[in-house]
Amino acid sequence: MAEIVAVCTVHALLPDRSIGVTAIDKRPVGKPLRVRKLGVHGDLQADRKWHGGADQAVYAYAEEDADWFARDLGREIPPGLFGENLRTRGIDVSAAVIGERWRIGERTVLEVTSPRNPCGTFERRMGVKGWVRRFGEHGAPGLYFRVVTAGDVQAGDAIEVLTRPDHGVTIGGWFVREDPGDASALLAANASGAIRLQAELRTHVEKVLARA
Repeated sequence: MAEIVAVCTVHALLPDRSIGVTAIDKRPVGKPLRVRKLGVHGDLQADRKWHGGADQAVYAYAEEDADWFARDLGREIPPGLFGENLRTRGIDVSAAVIGERWRIGERTVLEVTSPRNPCGTFERRMGVKGWVRRFGEHGAPGLYFRVVTAGDVQAGDAIEVLTRPDHGVTIGGWFVREDPGDASALLAANASGAIRLQAELRTHVEKVLARA
């Protein structure tokens, strides 16, 4: 069964030499938390130019991919270490199609918007030289959601895929390849109303096509 392993919110703001402070330090919370338009109750983003907002309200990462990194690094990757709000199990996060919708628990509905792009703050958090490249090469970036229907989420909640767009462009596929054909498919789906592309992703998609 696809389920939520942990729901995480910011534990403490950490100093960061690039942006001043970072809210990447997330830790599991052992109670139901409300998810609203701008994210999980009690969470925040310190650098809102690149993180957060309605189209990046919730970040999810798969337990299976975290386990791969745990073996690769020889260390534990507990929920929240990658800055995720939701740690999942039993669902291929990288295979999620941009624009598909998940129901979590009884009521909460989230829509997949974009992959996570690793940054220098993430590398400093991990303390691994070359981490951004290493993380990217694995091809499992995790994904951002927008909130369609607010509701409570907690560990153990079931995950159900409610709808999946026909364009077929996945989180992992776009992150790894940025294929012009996929870019065209995303723009066509957006134009038809089948999906609503996140503004930053749309700009990037258009740049990929312009370079083709």
